[in-house]
Amino acid sequence: MLLLDALSPAPRCVRMFLAEKGLVRPMRQIDVFSGENREPPYLAHNPAGQTPALLLDDGSCIAESVAIMEYLEELHPEPVLIGATPRERAATRQWQRRAELNITENIHNAYHYAEGLARFEDRIPVAPEAAAGLKQVAQDRIAWLDAMLGDMPFLAGERFTLADIWLYVWLDFAGSVGQPFDRALPRLGPWFDRVAARPSASASLHPGCKPGGVRG
Repeated sequence: MLLLDALSPAPRCVRMFLAEKGLVRPMRQIDVFSGENREPPYLAHNPAGQTPALLLDDGSCIAESVAIMEYLEELHPEPVLIGATPRERAATRQWQRRAELNITENIHNAYHYAEGLARFEDRIPVAPEAAAGLKQVAQDRIAWLDAMLGDMPFLAGERFTLADIWLYVWLDFAGSVGQPFDRALPRLGPWFDRVAARPSASASLHPGCKPGGVRG
């Protein structure tokens, strides 16, 4: 098993998940800044051209960070980061999807169309005119999520889960690319600090991260 890793938020989610599990897996670094993930050697493993990807011992490949984390949870169910019961797993997936569809996809695309435009305009379709609106939607949905959280310490309640990893990593990334969220939000502000204090948060930062640079 080999993880094709990169300095980017989605791979960091997998690294943080592994750290929480206490798992160590061999990794090969893919240079997404130079576009290595869009070249034939990498595309032979993952034709979608995205990172991370998990190469299995039989030569097959699992892509998409959430799918990789789901696979690892099935192989290594303890400590539980998705759920030990159908209800727990559904709750984790509910919160992860709320965060992804409403917040992190907007952060991601706004970065592609604004701060990351020079890097992406020759690789993917871009819409610079949409960047400001996407940033506004992301901030609105962050406040929307904050209002739903209640008094529990984590998104799914008392349990720290994949959903917390996902949202934390993307909000940390957003702050490094000109999209900081309102840290005065009464629930997400303390939640962010709580997750940032976990050893896995610092351990999952890519060694290529530089002060003032993209956090992934």
